[in-house]
Amino acid sequence: MTASAKWYLATVVVVLAVIVAVIPRLLSSGGEPADGGGQVVGEASTSSVVAPRPDCPAAGVAGVELPCLGGAENPAGASKPTLVNLWAWWCGPCRTELPIIDQFAAAHPEYEVVGVHADANAGNGAMMLNDLGISLPSYQDDSNLFAGRLGLPSVVPITMLVSAQGEVLATFPRTFDSLGDLESAVGEVQG
Repeated sequence: MTASAKWYLATVVVVLAVIVAVIPRLLSSGGEPADGGGQVVGEASTSSVVAPRPDCPAAGVAGVELPCLGGAENPAGASKPTLVNLWAWWCGPCRTELPIIDQFAAAHPEYEVVGVHADANAGNGAMMLNDLGISLPSYQDDSNLFAGRLGLPSVVPITMLVSAQGEVLATFPRTFDSLGDLESAVGEVQG
């Protein structure tokens, strides 16, 4: 192969890599919600319009105060154990796991079930939840405050069980494949 053919092939590979990296982000940031409603969240995402979402049960979770993604916070706070799912809009395993987390919420009213969106683009996070039909409330974490304060690994998804008093009871840095799998993990902690 000639030097110019190798250079041409390398250029094509680089261009394709850029296209593969950029196109999904462009497609998933399709702009404002159709109704034009929502709120703007966080300094890092001031141009991001956030679609309305369910209200959060407290002003934060596990002792970390975070704004609610597209909803309001209940000032009274959570009064029961909380299952927390740390996720991001660009995370494929999160997209697969979030419906299972939502099923857990519907099947287990004895728990508060919330998400923490670990990305500065709140608009894309709310849009993904709405597109997937996920009804659980989620907090917005523009600056990795939640994972940083709790010393969590820098991967998503991560699921945690937090007591009603805000104490972290268990951390599950893995993807749950089924409702039964998640129920078993929580059951082992709750005994």
